[in-house]
Amino acid sequence: MGKNPRGSKRSSSSSCSTVSVIVFVAFCLVGLWMYSSSSVIPLQKFSSSSIKTSSKFRSEQRTPLKDRVFEDNPGDLPDDLVKQEDDKISDSDKNNENYQRISDQLNEGGMRERRDGEEDAGTMVDRSAVQKDDDDGTKLENENVIENVQGEDRQSVDQEDGDKGTNQSSDGDDSEKGLSQSVGRDEAEKEQSQLSEGESHREEIEINGNGDQESHVDENVLQNEDQSGSHSTEEGEEKITTHSDEKGDGDGSPATEGQEEEKVDDQQSPDTVASPEDESRKQENDEKETSLSGESFPDGAQSEILNETKADQGSWATQADQSENEKERQNIRSSEKDESSEISKSEGGIKEETGGAYGYTWELCNATAGPDYIPCLDNEAFLKTLHTRGHFEHRERHCPEESTTCLVPLPKGYRRPIGWPKSRDRIWYNNVPHTQLAVVKGHQNWLKVSGEHLIFPGGGTQFIHGALHYIDFIQKSQPQVAWGKRTRVILDVGCGVASFGGYLFERDVLAMSFAPKDEHEAQVQFALERGIPAISAVMGTKRLPFPSMVFDVVHCARCRVPWHAEGGNLLLELNRLLRPGGFFVWSATPVYQKLKEDVEIWKAMTSLTKSMCWELVIIKKDKLNGVGAAVYRKPTTNECYDKRKHNSPALCDVKDDPNAAWYVPLRPCMHRVPVDHMERGSQWPKEWPQRLYTPPYWLNSSQVGVYGKPAPEDFEKDYEHWKRIVKTSYIDGMGIDWSTVRNVMDMRAVYGGFAAALRDLKVWVMNVVAIDSPDTLPIIYERGLFGIYHDWCESFSTYPRTYDLLHADHLFSSLKNRCDVVAAMAEVDRILRPGGKLIMRDESSIVSQLESVIKSLHWEIRFTFSKNQEGILLAEKTFWRPTKLSSDN
Repeated sequence: MGKNPRGSKRSSSSSCSTVSVIVFVAFCLVGLWMYSSSSVIPLQKFSSSSIKTSSKFRSEQRTPLKDRVFEDNPGDLPDDLVKQEDDKISDSDKNNENYQRISDQLNEGGMRERRDGEEDAGTMVDRSAVQKDDDDGTKLENENVIENVQGEDRQSVDQEDGDKGTNQSSDGDDSEKGLSQSVGRDEAEKEQSQLSEGESHREEIEINGNGDQESHVDENVLQNEDQSGSHSTEEGEEKITTHSDEKGDGDGSPATEGQEEEKVDDQQSPDTVASPEDESRKQENDEKETSLSGESFPDGAQSEILNETKADQGSWATQADQSENEKERQNIRSSEKDESSEISKSEGGIKEETGGAYGYTWELCNATAGPDYIPCLDNEAFLKTLHTRGHFEHRERHCPEESTTCLVPLPKGYRRPIGWPKSRDRIWYNNVPHTQLAVVKGHQNWLKVSGEHLIFPGGGTQFIHGALHYIDFIQKSQPQVAWGKRTRVILDVGCGVASFGGYLFERDVLAMSFAPKDEHEAQVQFALERGIPAISAVMGTKRLPFPSMVFDVVHCARCRVPWHAEGGNLLLELNRLLRPGGFFVWSATPVYQKLKEDVEIWKAMTSLTKSMCWELVIIKKDKLNGVGAAVYRKPTTNECYDKRKHNSPALCDVKDDPNAAWYVPLRPCMHRVPVDHMERGSQWPKEWPQRLYTPPYWLNSSQVGVYGKPAPEDFEKDYEHWKRIVKTSYIDGMGIDWSTVRNVMDMRAVYGGFAAALRDLKVWVMNVVAIDSPDTLPIIYERGLFGIYHDWCESFSTYPRTYDLLHADHLFSSLKNRCDVVAAMAEVDRILRPGGKLIMRDESSIVSQLESVIKSLHWEIRFTFSKNQEGILLAEKTFWRPTKLSSDN
């Protein structure tokens, strides 16, 4: 009995232990069940540090999206959350990804440099797999899209491990271990399907491995773009191409047709060539224009400068109208000119010939003048019909009835001219191989032969000891001349080799020098080869091609002009050209010699100048050179005219237009001096250089300018426009070596803004005002520049190979309905030197057509650009010449 209680205690204790174990096990099982059945797992956290920039993208290494590896690691997310995230991505992120990829293509072709330690070029991480919280993820997505639009580097998002934040690309195995077991094959396949759809959508804007962009571009546009010589673009689009590879060889052979053109883009690899019609490229160019395009073709308020408005030209007379009206008043109408005009009109437009390079066949001019051929001065067929030459009719212009389309040959051994200022003193003999002047005028220091050079000591008939001494002698004789201040533009009659004008550059003076093409062979050609402005002209039976009252000084140094003869007709022409208050400087033997002939001429000149109311200011002798000069001054009022006892020379009829100068015969009369304070000629221009940029006092604000604004404002806008164009495009943007440029011509000048913008360069500009354009040449002279009237349906009065740069602003579009534009291009080829440049600005259709003509001439196309139906082209003439002689000359 004593043992039983003790055993009961042990039995009870054992039972409690068993129950405790059972309960503990039960709780453990319940806990294990609860743990195993729990689906609450904390969301994976992301920080901004997990987003890293990837600069690995290179367009030349891109592969199609379908071939790329897009790693999608959802981390420790169960099925329902993965599906929820995928639903968010499928609608918004996919569109944002496409927009981001387009932005990358726009941003300079998507070119980026690889950064160290990042992914391989062929692998990208799908940023749609990364999402923070709903709000944070959306914000992050939008920020990334904005950054891409602004041109920032593409960002690739790297998944971090749920606990450690390790990089997905380096810890891919650990990331897979962290995946929830609940993500099955079905969900994975669904995700892959969604990604495939996104890839398919993105492939529409993907860039192929060869760099060509496959955006939605109309196939017809692409086909038109591929056509040879075509540079027309849709309105609002820009096209810039350089042709640095499209060059002829050493003999000037043209570049291979179809040669690849490089796009000008500072930030784009030259290996990446995108279609200029691509809408994405169009959007980028509209948002961020290059400085060249923005300056060459300004938008908005500046665009009115580009084209003249025909409606506003009614307030401006043209030289053609003025001259024709004047000839009608004189009852002298040239049937020959009318017939020539009709021929020109009937043959207008650009015509292609069969055969030859680019559809054109060229031949060498077969003229007696050879390399010095000037069609309107060497018209041998017409010269044979002349019955008299007493008034130098044979030295005047007589253009062929049909425009010349042959090319002038080069002199044997011709080379590029010596640059300014060295060219003032010496030139290559082979470029102008004439020695007669060296024999006849060598003792007067005109020029000398020295080996392969022609040397110009700077002398002349009246200034053997140098032009500078003579120039200073004139100012000391009459201080009011004030070279480079009061006197800026002068006319040098019978200039010889133009040393006087050449040295006037040192006094900031421009000289329009001219002489006939006569027995003093090539005197004007010598001047132009030296880099001194000059034209071939003669004082004969017709007015010189300049407006009235534009020259500050007229100079004649033994110019061999009989001023006193036939009632002083030729001196009356100088009176027309000289400003009221301007000086006529006459340095000739009748001034200082006492030979019988000289005395008689002096008496006749004294009588004539008094009757013209010219004041003899001073007669001065230059002891060093042993010559003398008489200085006359034109009156500034009409008082003297009204007090004359004899009306001889007569005053011109009030209807006589003094500005009419194109083929207008001379008249033995004088025009009255303007006295109205707002009339041109009533006041002296402002001193140089202020006159360059100040609108002339006589430009009335009530008068509509060429571009449609009040005339003074039109003048100022034009000047600002050309300063911007010259600085941004011509000097900084086109790669022109301006150190090789000296002789420049603006073939269709308006206000002279282009020439004014070049003031700081060592160049001079011949401003040509076309006879069918508004007559703005007086404005050009008023601002201290010079120019000439001309009809580009005819040959210009200069020797071949005399200009370094020709500027043609909407010239050819104005000619296409009047004359043969191909013949006009042949004239451009004639007057431009090998190595010289042509800048053409015109309608894009004209530029495109003439590009083929230029290529057929074996020129090098250096640059083309087009926008809003306007085009610009830069071309360089080569040494190429055809071998076949023309049978027409």
